Amino acid sequence: LATSAGIMPRSPADHTSRLRAVLGPTNPGKTHLAIERLTAHSSGMIGFPLRLLAREVYDKVCAIKGADRVALITGEERIEPKNARWLLCTAEAMPLSADVAFVALDEVQLGADRERGHIFTDRMLHARGREETMLLGSATAEPLIRALLPEAEIVSRPRFSTLSHAGARKLSRIPPRSAIVAFSAEQVYAVAEMLRRFRGGAAVVMGALSPETRNRQVSLYQDGEVDYL
Repeated sequence: LATSAGIMPRSPADHTSRLRAVLGPTNPGKTHLAIERLTAHSSGMIGFPLRLLAREVYDKVCAIKGADRVALITGEERIEPKNARWLLCTAEAMPLSADVAFVALDEVQLGADRERGHIFTDRMLHARGREETMLLGSATAEPLIRALLPEAEIVSRPRFSTLSHAGARKLSRIPPRSAIVAFSAEQVYAVAEMLRRFRGGAAVVMGALSPETRNRQVSLYQDGEVDYL
């Protein structure tokens, strides 16, 4: 994986990099900070919990560094230019042998998850950048990080916006530019059909869709062609 993306295998003589955990609630700018640090280094890699998030950040880094120097590596989608220096991956697909200056892992609190926790714990323990390593996640991860990585510097960040609970609401009362979450394919399509009939249309995103279809659906929403996701 690493060499095909243009990154050389990690040297066994790697020195210890700066290890920082940036923790906080949703919307404190953690991912934005990771992108800033990634693009400030000569090479780097970020591992994400979601394919769509990896794809979104891949597009952002391509706009900064150029598509010929950025790789996307997930379990189902692989874009690996020969001269890639910056890698955006799902946590499971991170090539740990890659010798890069910067490494970040997003949503590290998933180390406590019953199904995926072993992957995130392994990445917390072993994924390292030569110069800087950053762990991003919820404040609930702090006890886990202190226990596993006592040498880590822990930085807390506050939320930039106010988060409130609006309670139950009819679809007809949901404002445009909203994302609606359902918990089965049947519910997703039923909600989307209602929105198409009575509101400004909806894009549909589900894990079972192909990467190309998901990306097109997200683009419909981001480009303003539909009002709901």
